[in-house]
Amino acid sequence: MIFDPDRALALLRTGVDDPSAGFRSGQLEAIGRIVSGPARLLVVQKTGWGKSFVYFIATKLLREAGTGPALLVSPLLALMRNQIAAAQRMGVRAEAIHSDNRDCWGEVEQAIRRDRDEVDILLISPERLSNQRFLDTVLAEVADRISLLVIDEAHCISDWGHDFRPDYRRIERIARTLPPNLRLLATTATANDRVMEDLADVLGPDLAVSRGDLGRPSLTLQTIRLPGQAERLAWLAEQLPKLSGSGIVYTLTVRDAHRVAAWLRSRGLAVEAYTGETGERRAGLEEALLDNELKALVATTALGMGFDKPDLGFVVHYQAPGSVVAYYQQVGRAGRALDAAYGVLLSGREETEITDYFIESAFPTRDEVEQVIAALEGSPEGLSIREIEAEVNVSHGRISKTMQLLSLESPAPVAQQDARQSAKWQLTAATLDESFWERADRLTALRRAEQSQMQEYVRLASGHMEYLIRALDGETGDFSPPKMPPLPVSADPKSVRDAVVFLRRSSLPFDPRRQWPNRKRIDAGHRAEPGRALCVWGDAGWGNLVHRGKYRDLRFSDELVDACAALVRDWRPDPFPKWVTAVPSRRRPDLVPDFARRLARSLRLPFHGVLVKEQDRPEQKTMENSDQQARNVLGSIRVDRGAMPAGPVLLVDDMVDSRWTFTVAAWELRRKGCGNVWPLALALAGRGQ
Repeated sequence: MIFDPDRALALLRTGVDDPSAGFRSGQLEAIGRIVSGPARLLVVQKTGWGKSFVYFIATKLLREAGTGPALLVSPLLALMRNQIAAAQRMGVRAEAIHSDNRDCWGEVEQAIRRDRDEVDILLISPERLSNQRFLDTVLAEVADRISLLVIDEAHCISDWGHDFRPDYRRIERIARTLPPNLRLLATTATANDRVMEDLADVLGPDLAVSRGDLGRPSLTLQTIRLPGQAERLAWLAEQLPKLSGSGIVYTLTVRDAHRVAAWLRSRGLAVEAYTGETGERRAGLEEALLDNELKALVATTALGMGFDKPDLGFVVHYQAPGSVVAYYQQVGRAGRALDAAYGVLLSGREETEITDYFIESAFPTRDEVEQVIAALEGSPEGLSIREIEAEVNVSHGRISKTMQLLSLESPAPVAQQDARQSAKWQLTAATLDESFWERADRLTALRRAEQSQMQEYVRLASGHMEYLIRALDGETGDFSPPKMPPLPVSADPKSVRDAVVFLRRSSLPFDPRRQWPNRKRIDAGHRAEPGRALCVWGDAGWGNLVHRGKYRDLRFSDELVDACAALVRDWRPDPFPKWVTAVPSRRRPDLVPDFARRLARSLRLPFHGVLVKEQDRPEQKTMENSDQQARNVLGSIRVDRGAMPAGPVLLVDDMVDSRWTFTVAAWELRRKGCGNVWPLALALAGRGQ
């Protein structure tokens, strides 16, 4: 096919709405290679280089030449929104199929099947490739007409990469079923030599590579070690108002995104949290940041690949991520179209524990796989994830991860009957190959090495950009000194004290359980009311004091009594409790009742220890899923035969995680005639705490 560079340039200028715009180094060559093809090309270029222009312009040129539509596999919904908007500016008709637009699926699928110039490029998430209905009714019908397969963020294919996604492994199988002369374009900003070798194995040995300069001279990079969360909160409150423009503050967890955003708002800054749970508000928040209506979004990696704001003035990390390659991609969002921008990493003591969890939860253990396989062996008709939970002591998330990973093996030892969440899983005739465990061990070791490399980056005094480029096997070249002065490495003590007060002012709500594991509804008259927790276990603020009281002092401090009393007064549950009781324990029989008695005195309420723990059961933290947690509590708590006070009660425990202990205790109290039961816990606990 003849490639017209003048037409390509005209499309670029239309897309960016700039009649004087020109291509960046390598862009025109990549477009020409794809259009003139057939070719298979891997483009490795830094964030902001303009990879989307390559595939949109190539798609438009191919469609104008009479070829079929293009298919783009893209990992994040934020990426899809930006791409569709950019495509429309160039006259490219783009449609998407993803979890947030289910109402449009039928219309889009009909349009792509008709191929009456209604769709030039179809964007799908990699999870669509695991949907058999999509494969059979959409992809199979248009496979022979697809002119270009685009795999964006292609590093997700490689299990050597920092962001390997299991569903991306299906791309290898799909690519093999498409015509051999199919044009294929894979793009990424974060592929080192090892990842590129892996991609060549997956996408074909004839894969050509276009690799650009990875340096970001506009970025002034800095690492600051501030172990405590209060110190980092204070630093953010002091420094963000002084930074030019708007930016992103990255956190490792959803909880921290909301906490940091709430703190900064309390200091008068226009910020919002953005996480995978943000849902329908995502597009509006992205737009608000693009329009500089916000100083910052406090985000998890949900605001990641594909979000494009060229004039971001800063990217600050609240904690260090798990690898320098992931960090390079995230910090590279700043300063794309600016002469100077800040990329600051604030390192805290909890980050290693968080990244340890991510590493340890990436693969199931042998015991977990054996439990799941044994459950399926006992049910030839198959089991849903929920039904598997009833049979094994493995968490819902880890069961889902296990089934996903096993189903991607070749041959796969398990298969799902269809793509619905409630569909049953069955064993196949295949057995799990030992290579699965070899790969799990290899990748776990790799993640540990990446974690260590990230901590080495944290300790750097200079040469940050050079370090990141070497991690990506790029050429460091000559770097000029940072264009802006380093930022302060500490926070004002008064700001730190204010942050501590903020952290200790928390009142964390948790909802009651409304049904038993068998899906039978818990009658409202026997259900607990919405509860409150003082803090997060082991966290800044009160969390460390709760940990010390439970495991070192064996008595919760008077400070915690005063804090909980203040929480209850601010909470003002209605109707207000007339008395206080405690969740019983046979292991530490005095710990919680002692605290509850002192809290009752502070609230000027009577304490009555009416609940009795009848049986020794395993610690609730050893139960891994909701079904097992419920069974572990049911039948172990009863109300003492003595007279029970009338009226609503404040039910006190030290920890809340699954909520089943509160659920069962409240059910026992209510069925014996108690009024409203208001749960109060010292701490929200995580897995195994």
